[in-house]
Amino acid sequence: MGDDSEWMKLPIDQKCEHKLWKARLNGYEEALKLFQKIDDEKSPEWSKYLGLIKKFVTDSNAVAQLKGLEAALAYVENAHVAGKTTGEVASGVVNKVFNQPKARAKELGLDICLMYIEIEKGEAVQEELLKGLDNKNPKIIVACIETLRKALSEFGSKIISLKPIIKVLPKLFESREKAVRDEAKLLAVEIYRWIRDALRPPLQNINSVQLKELEEEWVKVSSAAPKQTRFLRSQQELKAKFEQQQAVGGDADGGDDDEEEAVPQVDAYELLEAVEILSKLPKDFYEKIEAKKWQERKEALEAVELLVKNPKLESGDYADLVKVLKKVVGKDTNVMLVALAAKCLAGLAAGLRKKFGQYAGHVVPTILEKFKEKKPQVVQALQEAIDAIFLTTTLQNISEDVLAVMDNKNPTIKQQTSLFIARSFRHCTPSTLPKSLLKPFCAALLKHINDSAPEVRDAGFEALGTALKVAGEKAVNPFLADVDKLKLDRIKECAEKVELVYGKKTGGAAEKKEGKPVTGKTPALSGTSGDKETKDAATKPGSLKKAPTAKPGGPPKKGKPAAAAGMGGAGAKGKKGPETKEIFESELSIEVCEEKAAAVLPASCIQQLDSGNWKERLACMEEFQKAVELMERSEMPCQALVRMLAKKPGWKETNFQVMQMKLHIVALIAQKGNFSKTSAQVVLDGLVDKVGDVKCGSNAKEAMTAIAEACQLPWTAEQVVAMAFSQKNPKNQSETLNWLSNAIKEFGFSGLNVKAFISNVKTALAATNPAVRTSAITLLGVMYLYVGPPLRMFFEDEKPALLSQIDAEFEKMQGQTAPAPTRGISRNSVGGGDDGEEEEQEDVGNDVVDLLPRTDISDKITDELVSKIGDKNWKIRKEGLDEVTSIINDAKFIQPNIGELPAALKGRLNDSNKILVQQTLSILQQLATAMGPNIKQHVKNLGIPVITVLGDSKNNVRAAALATVNAWAEQTGMKEWLEGEDLSAELKKENPFLRQGLLGWLAEKLPTLRSVPSDVLLCVPHLYSCLEDRNGDVRKKAQDALPFFMMHLGFEKMAKATGKLKPTSKDQVLAMLEKAKANMPAKPAPPAKVSSRVVGGAAPAKFQPASALAEDTGSNTMESKPDPKKAKAGGPPSKAKGVQGKKVLSKPNLKEDDDKSGPIFIIVPNGKEQRMKDEKGLKVLKWNFTTPRDEYIEQLKTQMSSCVAKWLQDEMFHADFQHHNKALAVMIEHLESEKDGVISCLDLILKWLTLRFFDTNTSVLMKALEYLKLLFNLLSQEEYHLTENEASSFIPYLILKVGEPKDVIRKDVRAILNRMCLIYPASKMFTFIMEGTKSKNSKQRAECLEELGCLVESYGMNVCQPTPGKALKEMATHIGDRDNTVRNAALNTIVTVYNVHGDQVFKLIGNLSEKDMSMLEERIKRSAKRPSAAPVRQAEEKPQRTQNISANASMLRKGPAEDMSSKLKIMYRTYRIQNRNMGSHSESAHTVPREFQLDLDEIENDNGTVRCEMPALVQHKLDDIFEPVLIPEPKIRAVSPHFDDMHSSIASTINFVISQVASGDINTSIKALAQIDEVLRQECKVEVMSGHIDQFLIATFMQLRLIYNTHMADEKLDKDEIVKLYSCIIGSMITLFQIESLAREASTGVLKDLMHGLITLLLDSRVEDLEEGVQVIRSVNLLVLKVLEKSDQTNILSALLVLLQDSLLATASSPKFSELVMKCLWRMVRLLPETINTINLDRILLDIHVFLKVFPKEKLKQCKSEFPIRTLKTLLHTLCKLKGPKILDHLTMIDNKNESELESYLCRVIKHSMDQTGSKADKDTEKGASRIEEKASKAKVNDILAEIFKKIGSKENTKEGLAELYEYKKKYSDADIEPFLKNSSQFFQSYVEKGLRLIETEREGKGSIAGSTGISPQMEGTCVPASTPTVSSSIGNTNGEEVGPSVYLERLKILRQRCGLDNAKQEDRPPLTSLLSKPAVPTVASSTDMLHSKLSQLRESREQYQHLDLDSNQTHSSGIGTTLASPSSAAANIDDLKKRLERIKSSRK
Repeated sequence: MGDDSEWMKLPIDQKCEHKLWKARLNGYEEALKLFQKIDDEKSPEWSKYLGLIKKFVTDSNAVAQLKGLEAALAYVENAHVAGKTTGEVASGVVNKVFNQPKARAKELGLDICLMYIEIEKGEAVQEELLKGLDNKNPKIIVACIETLRKALSEFGSKIISLKPIIKVLPKLFESREKAVRDEAKLLAVEIYRWIRDALRPPLQNINSVQLKELEEEWVKVSSAAPKQTRFLRSQQELKAKFEQQQAVGGDADGGDDDEEEAVPQVDAYELLEAVEILSKLPKDFYEKIEAKKWQERKEALEAVELLVKNPKLESGDYADLVKVLKKVVGKDTNVMLVALAAKCLAGLAAGLRKKFGQYAGHVVPTILEKFKEKKPQVVQALQEAIDAIFLTTTLQNISEDVLAVMDNKNPTIKQQTSLFIARSFRHCTPSTLPKSLLKPFCAALLKHINDSAPEVRDAGFEALGTALKVAGEKAVNPFLADVDKLKLDRIKECAEKVELVYGKKTGGAAEKKEGKPVTGKTPALSGTSGDKETKDAATKPGSLKKAPTAKPGGPPKKGKPAAAAGMGGAGAKGKKGPETKEIFESELSIEVCEEKAAAVLPASCIQQLDSGNWKERLACMEEFQKAVELMERSEMPCQALVRMLAKKPGWKETNFQVMQMKLHIVALIAQKGNFSKTSAQVVLDGLVDKVGDVKCGSNAKEAMTAIAEACQLPWTAEQVVAMAFSQKNPKNQSETLNWLSNAIKEFGFSGLNVKAFISNVKTALAATNPAVRTSAITLLGVMYLYVGPPLRMFFEDEKPALLSQIDAEFEKMQGQTAPAPTRGISRNSVGGGDDGEEEEQEDVGNDVVDLLPRTDISDKITDELVSKIGDKNWKIRKEGLDEVTSIINDAKFIQPNIGELPAALKGRLNDSNKILVQQTLSILQQLATAMGPNIKQHVKNLGIPVITVLGDSKNNVRAAALATVNAWAEQTGMKEWLEGEDLSAELKKENPFLRQGLLGWLAEKLPTLRSVPSDVLLCVPHLYSCLEDRNGDVRKKAQDALPFFMMHLGFEKMAKATGKLKPTSKDQVLAMLEKAKANMPAKPAPPAKVSSRVVGGAAPAKFQPASALAEDTGSNTMESKPDPKKAKAGGPPSKAKGVQGKKVLSKPNLKEDDDKSGPIFIIVPNGKEQRMKDEKGLKVLKWNFTTPRDEYIEQLKTQMSSCVAKWLQDEMFHADFQHHNKALAVMIEHLESEKDGVISCLDLILKWLTLRFFDTNTSVLMKALEYLKLLFNLLSQEEYHLTENEASSFIPYLILKVGEPKDVIRKDVRAILNRMCLIYPASKMFTFIMEGTKSKNSKQRAECLEELGCLVESYGMNVCQPTPGKALKEMATHIGDRDNTVRNAALNTIVTVYNVHGDQVFKLIGNLSEKDMSMLEERIKRSAKRPSAAPVRQAEEKPQRTQNISANASMLRKGPAEDMSSKLKIMYRTYRIQNRNMGSHSESAHTVPREFQLDLDEIENDNGTVRCEMPALVQHKLDDIFEPVLIPEPKIRAVSPHFDDMHSSIASTINFVISQVASGDINTSIKALAQIDEVLRQECKVEVMSGHIDQFLIATFMQLRLIYNTHMADEKLDKDEIVKLYSCIIGSMITLFQIESLAREASTGVLKDLMHGLITLLLDSRVEDLEEGVQVIRSVNLLVLKVLEKSDQTNILSALLVLLQDSLLATASSPKFSELVMKCLWRMVRLLPETINTINLDRILLDIHVFLKVFPKEKLKQCKSEFPIRTLKTLLHTLCKLKGPKILDHLTMIDNKNESELESYLCRVIKHSMDQTGSKADKDTEKGASRIEEKASKAKVNDILAEIFKKIGSKENTKEGLAELYEYKKKYSDADIEPFLKNSSQFFQSYVEKGLRLIETEREGKGSIAGSTGISPQMEGTCVPASTPTVSSSIGNTNGEEVGPSVYLERLKILRQRCGLDNAKQEDRPPLTSLLSKPAVPTVASSTDMLHSKLSQLRESREQYQHLDLDSNQTHSSGIGTTLASPSSAAANIDDLKKRLERIKSSRK
């Protein structure tokens, strides 16, 4: 038992794997409890057991196994990951559980299997169970069968797929084990429940006894439809419904049927195994079948009959077999054999189904003609054969053959054909029986119902009745217009009797009826066996469902508004239903006419009709006209009236006035009355006779038009043209043709009989009279508009001269669209009746092509030719093919009957000689053109084999095959190709070329279709396997085709089809499907009604220029491939496209190519927004890839097509890089001029540029980067901000390029990154660059790290994303990188951060390894805290400096100015943006930039765009400003004298010099400063600087930044150089700020930036490490004072307030910084009494208001130091004191005073000061204010102290807490901390005291450093809290107050300490943070220190030039007491400095 205790302690999962069975048993029990307890199906607990579940079920110990099974069941039921275990667990159950003796184990195993099925893993379980059936152990087999049966009975046949089970059933029945056979029987009964008789055929071959037993069992099965009783997880709704029904009592069956289709009808055919019979044919079959003896032939046929009894046949090449059977049917004299062969054909058709379709066309005509046989058994066999064949093809495909037989003279053939049509119609639906088919069939059947033989008439009625039932009256009535009532009733009667196979009643009903054969109803059908019918019914379950659904939506033609039905039978023919019949009326005798006319006309009128006097006749006509005008339509006897008009003299009227009137009346009658064709015939002859008359012609035409409107143009036109050409008058002929031309335009082309016209037009063209010929050609032009190019085919044999005239006319018509019909439609418009008309128009193109005289070439396809084509010798084969080519060429247009040719050509498609294959392909193309749409019937036997050729290994053969397939598809449309399994069989072949070609073709064709046959679904499994093909191109093509398949099949079906895939594949495919779903195009819209009418139907749509087509259909890129559905018509489209397409389309293109003048970017309103929406909604691919795949490029292309000029896009996407360069050049050229365009397409431009980053060509890359630089400059000028979308699809790819091996490129990319910060927030850039540091490319990592350093340096810590801590940790990881440059970069970056942020960095970095930490500390020490490598701004400038010395002068001349100015701009903008980011308010953001930029732009323009750097400064002649100053020797040769021409004006010279101040080259900058200093020194010249002050200050503070960021970090630079530069900058600025007039010009924004720069410099700890650093800092102190005193007081005060606000907002800004800003403010406060009157108080109060808005009191109080709030209060206090209540009048600039506490505070202060009497000195105010505040704060003392002690008590913050306590005690010396110490331990109390002492000594002792760390001593005093004795500033109180001696003593003490310390070692300095974060005891320096600083500078310069011994005494100031700020000493000091500078300069000569 000792062991037990060990395993008891183990966790559950380990127990389950333990070697002791007890442990496992215990583990399983606990696991079971655990599984039942876990609520969350996604709990991570489940995953722990993933690998163990198999062991649960296969445990070797039976007891443990039982528990394990229970646990496994619970797991499968509850865990969401259980599905992953299906395979292994199911297999474990089958092999290790089902063989267990314990029933409970089996039961649990079965439950586990069922549970897996429930969690949607049915397929995997079924697979394992089926494998189990092959096991040797019968127990296992029995258990597997039982499980399958149980699963089927519970889940139903929808979920358990029956096919594989039925496949193995016969084998189970043969088992030796009785138990297996019995179980198999139960399973068979269960299957029978679900699929009924479909199970019979597969089991027909089992032992007859067993079959009999089964039959007995089957009879017992209840007839109720079985129901699913257990549901999948995804079927929860069904489950709920089921349970509800159970609750109601399970009686809801009836209702259920409607909602949920009951069990899907299973097609027995699907369940069968296909049998291969071709190889089983007797060896001598083909000889025997040709034998002379009929018995031998019979034997051969019987062998076939036996084979085709197999219900499902393997597909193969049955062509030869069909051929011989057809021959027997057609030619054999023995009728018994005919019947036998027919049976064989029927069997073949039934066994092959759709696969037989390709042979149908050959066989149908033969069978139909054989119906002449009278013998019933032959007729029956033929009927069965043709019915079976019909089911394998479509009516459309065999219609030609059937219609051809309809005119046969033999009545039996006619009768049987009609009956066949009737039976066929019953299988149709309205969508498969469109008008285009009905029309010819109805026409033929109408002849049959008028036949003399009664049986033919009956059959005709039945066929028409069936058509009526299937297609509906609306569709059929127009064709029955002329049928008399009796016959119509008979047709309707037949229609009522018809039973449709799947017709009007939906699914269920139709099925019930189908079971009964239709024998009773159709005598002719008596032969069809009932069984056959049932089988057919079962055959098409799919269609059963589909028919009803297809109906409403169906292809576009059918779903017209139901309203149209209201038109009754009229269709488009007449105005209202009944009238159509009356278009013809019976002829009336002349007497009846006279009678009717007399009733409506005045008597006098009738008498005078034939008067001899023309005037009477005229009067009579006038009366006639009046009468007609007043008559009602209903009472007008049209025929009578027109016969009256025709009465003598009738149309021979000689007087033209009477004649005109007469013609006008005819027109009136036709317009106003119900005018019939009979009436028309009375008048038309006369009208045609007068049409050429000069005077009456126009009236005659008017009358003809009116008649055409009444009787339809097609009929009228036919009559009129026939009449015109039956007479000789050429004038009449030409005018008739002219009238017809116009009429066609007015009425449209619908229904016209082109054929009749064409023969007349040919006559006209041959006429001798030129007018007739011209009219004929004009008419042809008009017809061309409607018919298109096929029209020309009729006239190709005309004389060349005439043909060229016709071509010219056609040319004229090119590109025009047919006008919309204006007449003949008004009457149809009732309730959408244009339906019929449109339909007819749809056929125009067809008609035209059908009218072409087609030659029958079947007699030329001789046996000899066919054998030639199949000869062994390739030369003879070639001869045969050549012959075929010439036959087709000679015939031009051929009939579809081409004999044996298809089979012969098919053989040549796999010829070993590729040349012959290509020749065959070109013959097939030719054939398509020659045969036109009739080529459809050959798609299966010839078209599909062409697709096979797409898999050829030779590229040119594949291309030819593709061209052929396209040529065919244009003629046939896609339906024929997609039907059946042929395409899927092709796709199944694993030939990469074939797959690529076929998928590419489908991807092109599918998007143009509006619907596709359901068979397309068969391709999907193969499409999925293509998605995972080894060949990349196949995968790519499959991905491209995916969305188009989905567009037709829908996501659901596609997703369902993944069920059969392996799990890994399934996931991948589903992911692709999701992606495709997003890109799925919409189905093309049906062509808009209007367009179809305008265009006149299909053909014209096809021949319109493609662009018009694309617009019409509203699809985006339909290109010029017309929608095959719309354009089945058009003649040989290859030509059609050629002739018209080419000409029309090429014109605009040509023009476009020449014309590149337009804009290159087209602005699409909201285009960019839409694109972003699409990307967000996943309608397009997200721009995210490792390398750009083709689909991304294609997508970008399509997106660009709408907004980029076509020619530019061609360049951009050209394969050759030089074109990309060209494109970039163009884009650069257009950048400025098309700003808006560029911005509107910016996302696309950036995406395109990312593609260029993946090019290998450097020149493109360089060009792209050049463009980007310019682009970002432009964007920042436009103040554009990148959107997230643009940034995320561009920046990551730009960052990749930072790692380029080429320096130049890296530098450019860095420059671009830097510019990007101007248009995209640096903090967001940070994230992208941070991502870049994760790259594998070490260069990229290093550069990204450096860039991060620059960002932190420029923008402070708040750029670090997501938090500074995380970012720094991430950066610090790179310190340990294996690459040296990366390590360095990481160290430099962190040092940079250290410089900005101090010691806190270590806290943020977290734990580093010891090695890394020591490296970092070492680097921080060594670098003297220098920042990391310079940011890009300077990186740009350094390296190039030394290059260009030898460049020619003009280059040099241009270089520096341009270079510097553009850099200045960039640097300046960076500066500005920074401020904007820091939240500075509007004023500072906008005051400067404009004027500043202006000057720079001027410089830029002056200097052109040449970019070159120069090593040193160019010499200037500045005579016009001052006498030449001598400047140190320039280091380069002199510059050409033209230099000054460019800078003729003083302003531009000054601009130039100022721009050089910011130069990256120290010498250049020093010289420029010296020149400016020179100007400032001479009073007479000072004013030239006016207007340039801001500019100069910007340049200087940029130079300060440059030094700070770059020079200080540059180890190679001599630090003396830097000091020299500093002294020059500070010197010239001091000079500037002594000239008050200039100093006042500095604007707020610039002052703010200047102060920022100076304070940063004061705080730069690296400066003191320089030899003369301390002096530099002192000079800066002096300068700051000057700036504060001399600048415009409003501006400087405003600047300081904004600066303070920004520094408090910026988290990364050091507290020391804001402290110094506040000291400056205190200084300003002390100047206020003198300056108050010069200050614009309104502006200052506005600034304070803004400040308080950003920092309300609460927020200010949260600041670490309470200085800010005190500073602000003191300022307000002072203002109130100086202004009194008037201060409240200065709040004018504040819009909403309630936004801050300013107003209320001012009121309080005023009230307070009113209460106190007398005014006290400034100092007291200060103290007073502080005291008031003190009282307030005492209340909070306890809170504050509590907080401080909490800190001291915590580990991390002890030091901080002590420091705060020290501060606090110092400030509130009387604060009582005793109570807090009392409660603590003795140790803690002594610790606190010790800590405080330590801090005190540290601060007292080392206070002096404070001066050197940049706390300006002059300003120190003002900041000391009022509670300590105030130390006055070294400058003394300007108010003139006395300063006590104690102050000076204090000061001396400090100075002494300072001196002692100065000599101490630098390293002893306390850490920087201690100096920065706590205000030290004030240190004060005397003015002597200041002078010392200057002296040492001079000394250094003197040493350098060994000149001029300077007497230091001269420069000593007069003792300690003197204060610098007293004007005299300051002036003296400055004069002194001036002299010094003079001397330096002279010494350098």
